[in-house]
Amino acid sequence: MIRLPAEPSRYRVAVWRELRRIGALSLGQGVWAVPDVPVFADGTARALDLTERSGGQAVTLNASGRGPEDAARFRAMFTAARSADWTEFLADCGKFEEELAKEIRIAKFTLAELEEEEQSLERLRRWHRDLTARDVFGAPEAAEAGERLRQCAAACEDYAERVFAALHQVPEEGR
Repeated sequence: MIRLPAEPSRYRVAVWRELRRIGALSLGQGVWAVPDVPVFADGTARALDLTERSGGQAVTLNASGRGPEDAARFRAMFTAARSADWTEFLADCGKFEEELAKEIRIAKFTLAELEEEEQSLERLRRWHRDLTARDVFGAPEAAEAGERLRQCAAACEDYAERVFAALHQVPEEGR
């Protein structure tokens, strides 16, 4: 549970961003929850440090539900949040594949464009790794996301081969 000063708002935003970044589930105003597993420890510590440095107050609790239905409800809520993250990831995979298809369609086979696409693929890989670490209960979209990332990597490899083929073409008069 976190209480922060109203002003300046940058403190609330910084704590909120850190908690969102680690995948914490907002249960209500100033109340956040994560499963009690090591993957969340560093991010939780950073959020608590930010809270303290901003003059706010935090209370951390180890909580369990009153009954099995409460634990199941938390698990469902947390998994639904991860499902939303995976859905966003899948949409970005689609955008990545569309971008590569466009570059192929217009025959934009440059090293600069290849580097930009490889950076986009690396961003997808980092995002996938982070989501996998936070998805402690196994959202159903995770398997599809892994496959889509493999497809994105293969599409990027295909694009790279096209770029290198275009760059190594010998002009007609040079033959």
